Amino acid sequence: MANFSAHFFTNYNTKSGSKNVTFDLPPKAEVLNSSSCGKENVSDSSLVIAFGKGNTLTLSFTRNATRYSVQMMSFVYNLSDTQFFPNASSKEVKTVTSATDIMADINKKYRCVSSNQIHMNSVTVTFHDTTIQAYLSNNTFSKEETRCAQDEHSPTVPPTPPHPSPTLAPESPAVHEYNVSGANGTCLLAKMGLQLNITYEKKDSTTVTGVFNINPNKTHVSGSCTAQKVTLALWSESSTSLVFKFGMNASSSRFFLEEIQFNRTLPDAKMPTFQAANSSLRALQATMGNSYKCNAEEHIQVTKAFSLNVFQVWVQAFQVEGDKFGSAEECQLDENNMLIPIAVGGALAGLVLIVLIAYLIGRKRSHAGYQTI
Repeated sequence: MANFSAHFFTNYNTKSGSKNVTFDLPPKAEVLNSSSCGKENVSDSSLVIAFGKGNTLTLSFTRNATRYSVQMMSFVYNLSDTQFFPNASSKEVKTVTSATDIMADINKKYRCVSSNQIHMNSVTVTFHDTTIQAYLSNNTFSKEETRCAQDEHSPTVPPTPPHPSPTLAPESPAVHEYNVSGANGTCLLAKMGLQLNITYEKKDSTTVTGVFNINPNKTHVSGSCTAQKVTLALWSESSTSLVFKFGMNASSSRFFLEEIQFNRTLPDAKMPTFQAANSSLRALQATMGNSYKCNAEEHIQVTKAFSLNVFQVWVQAFQVEGDKFGSAEECQLDENNMLIPIAVGGALAGLVLIVLIAYLIGRKRSHAGYQTI
């Protein structure tokens, strides 16, 4: 059983260029018969939710003696569905997947009032006010519950801030290399430009969004390496602290950015110390031993009031051989952007071929008009 609202964010190509789109899980979404409780309520179960023309969100559950979890989440979306993807240049059906941190004790419901983001390559799904329970002993939610980590960190859900006043964004941030080493050598290679988006209330009670670049020349770097966690910490003299924590999934052999912690002093804010944290991210994912690379600007939503723009990111955590990046796994945004020049190049090549054929035919006819004397 499940009761939640879900908000989707993704990017796709149109004839006029790349387009961002957001939409909510429709109220008319339905559970498909392909959903399963598992064999005798013991083996893996799944919840398949369908909406629109061929769009499905699947939660795949697994369990052990004491806990159950959403081991994998997948989203299949149909770009020919004009309701959600208007003017898409492609009509293909795409599939994205990711591991999740949704888990609860057996015979207890999973409860999360706070927002929980699941990043699946080019798609981000944000869950709100979530109640989920698998392997039920009866047909109702249990009274006992397992609360998510986000609720434990934020016992009360803050109200939605007023619509912020727009601010002019600074230039793109400088791209810099950040490396972390431990007792066994380098555990993190990162190359990226970082831009902060902070929504806060000023002393005069107006709400604004400030956009700030991380200046590598005024930033101190530290970090740590363990078998299960890699930490990159950045701080500056302007009272800014930004911490990245990378985790890994041993079963799928993938690493990912799982947590961001941020602190900054804002002199003009009603609350001068701004803090934000999210420990349930699934961003910048790649196979262990490979690297994640994205030339396009990526947007990571940490909380409602804080997000991060990452420019020209190239990152590899844990298994780093010879202090060099492994084979790069390109992001979906880069793959989409490559389609346009390929299509234009193909069209130009075809045009050149047509002109060449026409020239050869015309030349042959002109030679045919001469006779030998």
